[in-house]
Amino acid sequence: MSRLTSLLIAGGVLGVSLALAALLISLAPEPTRTEQPPQVPFVQTGLVAAGSGPVPVFGSGTVRPGAEVDLVPQVGGKVVWVEPAFQSGGRITTGQTLFRLEEIDYLHRVREAEANVAASQLALLREEEQASIARKQHDLYTSRQGNETSESDVNSLALREPQLKAAQAALDRDEARLADANLALSRTHVTAPFDGFVQEESVDAGRIVAAGQPVARVFASDAVEIVVPLSDSDAALIPRLWSLSAGDGNRSVVARVIARFGEDSYAWTGYVDRGEPYLDRQTRTIDVIVRVPDPFRAGRPMDGTVRSGASPPLLVGKYVEVEINGIERDDYYLVPRAALQSGNEVWIVRDGGTVHIVPVQVLQRTGDRAYVTGDLENGQAVVTGGIRFTTEGMRVQTENGQTP
Repeated sequence: MSRLTSLLIAGGVLGVSLALAALLISLAPEPTRTEQPPQVPFVQTGLVAAGSGPVPVFGSGTVRPGAEVDLVPQVGGKVVWVEPAFQSGGRITTGQTLFRLEEIDYLHRVREAEANVAASQLALLREEEQASIARKQHDLYTSRQGNETSESDVNSLALREPQLKAAQAALDRDEARLADANLALSRTHVTAPFDGFVQEESVDAGRIVAAGQPVARVFASDAVEIVVPLSDSDAALIPRLWSLSAGDGNRSVVARVIARFGEDSYAWTGYVDRGEPYLDRQTRTIDVIVRVPDPFRAGRPMDGTVRSGASPPLLVGKYVEVEINGIERDDYYLVPRAALQSGNEVWIVRDGGTVHIVPVQVLQRTGDRAYVTGDLENGQAVVTGGIRFTTEGMRVQTENGQTP
């Protein structure tokens, strides 16, 4: 086969292949065209809610007694009787006798003091009579002599004036000793200083106690206190904090104390009693003292139902949460806490799906909400997640299908 023939055959094969390929391409279906979705990020949003009234201040602390003292006998002796309720956890009332000491030694001192008073009274009467006789004799003598003598020239010793003063002083001394003896006798009955509870005690019949030796610790039941550490920004939200004075009875700043027992939470109503005028050296916080009157009454169930038995009292030593009614304002908004961005700003999603950056002032943060002021409106949507940064006018898509 010649070279020319080979080239013609190869050219024919190539031509047929090209024609077949062109035919196949012309017969193939047109590809389906799809539009690419817009590159707009999807965000989660929450709603702005207008607020008014007190801005709450939240804190926590441990319940402590309003008054707590060591019970110390003022005289010593042998314990001869103990009140059955005078034991750890027992309730006591003001003036109630808690235990008695043996009285015989103190009765003897009283009788001895009474005898000394009687002797001093007799001695005083004798001196008064002798002084009266001395005065009469002096007056009779001067009248017979016919000369007048001034009182300053009269010898006071002759008139028994010093002796009379000494007898009166001896009587005063013995009466004071009798009063001391009676006081010591009365102190053999140790009484409760206030209504309250016994925290601990170490008194039993037959035990010898010494004067000045603590034998029990009791605390008052009329009120308890909670020390609530707050930052200066939170403390600034409490109205008239620095004008409150301890124990002045000003209960205008209301507080709610919440304690959890078992599966239930209970609340008691209290008030801000005072603020301590110094910062804690370690935490740099301000201690605000919340006082709760009548804490040992049953608490109020938070949800209105009780599932764990009887409603408990507000126990001393219990860790509790505190909600204080702060300053009254009518220009703040509540936003989801997740909507707060760095730099104290929120990102508003307006109609059309555009983002606008709004600076705010944060008044308070709670578990899932924040109280803020700024150029906001009730019901606005704010970004709570989905993007980490934004620019003014950026387009986004929300769960409601909002797109540019």
